[in-house]
Amino acid sequence: MKIKLGQTNSLKVVKSVDFGVYLDGGEAGEILLPARYVPKGCKPGDELDVFVYLDNEERLIATTEMPLAQVGDFACLRVAWTNKFGAFLHWGPMKDLFVPFREQKMRMQLDRFYIVHVHIDEETYRIVASAKVEKYLSEEKPPYAPDDEVEGLVWQKTDLGFKVIVDNRFAGLLYDTEIFTSLRTGDKRRMFVRQVRPDGKIDLALKPRGQAAVEDFSDVLLHHLQTNAGSTPLCDKSPAEEIYSVFGVSKKVFKKAVGDLYKKRLIELSDAGLKLIEK
Repeated sequence: MKIKLGQTNSLKVVKSVDFGVYLDGGEAGEILLPARYVPKGCKPGDELDVFVYLDNEERLIATTEMPLAQVGDFACLRVAWTNKFGAFLHWGPMKDLFVPFREQKMRMQLDRFYIVHVHIDEETYRIVASAKVEKYLSEEKPPYAPDDEVEGLVWQKTDLGFKVIVDNRFAGLLYDTEIFTSLRTGDKRRMFVRQVRPDGKIDLALKPRGQAAVEDFSDVLLHHLQTNAGSTPLCDKSPAEEIYSVFGVSKKVFKKAVGDLYKKRLIELSDAGLKLIEK
């Protein structure tokens, strides 16, 4: 058995001591799980899911509390403090996660959030993070078909929309024309593949096609009304161009969503537009 440093491992309890329990780390030897993390009633022979990392003396240690990101993950983390060597990100229950200056695109600032990749430094064998996420994205051809559902981590704003990290592995782009709700760096959203381009980049959307798109757009329209004083001058008699300029959907999809909200008695219809029904 080989320990996966910086990741969750299923390890068997070997023995109990006053200050915790020791776990079978295979080739790495016994690994301490401090008493404050030991589940009630835990005994030798039990198998526990633990996160394994290095303590301040570079010894393997385990915890049942999971960090905000594990080795191999992309994540949005906050800078907890900085020093002359680099920045340290708030990582959860264990010590802060180090980002050396060479792995920063620009000097990281206190309390700001950054998208980083968590990995093992080949020279020091320490768990570190890098803001140069491009070099950690997969160069393999993404195995997706149009309309496949994926998880997207919103990464960076561009002139075209948002760069997105897809399924913790691939590069994607969510165009402005596909965005109908507020987004910011670090958001994780369910997204849908529009196409995989020849260069391997993935074009994404926040809503699926077909009837599912109508149901999904109903939520978008409801959110729009809730954040715009409960009304909109647009209605099912509005020109298709006006509807598309505001929501980026066809008049057909818009009308079906209006009908959906009307049947649920959430809106009123009139020539002046749509209005939320006050509850």
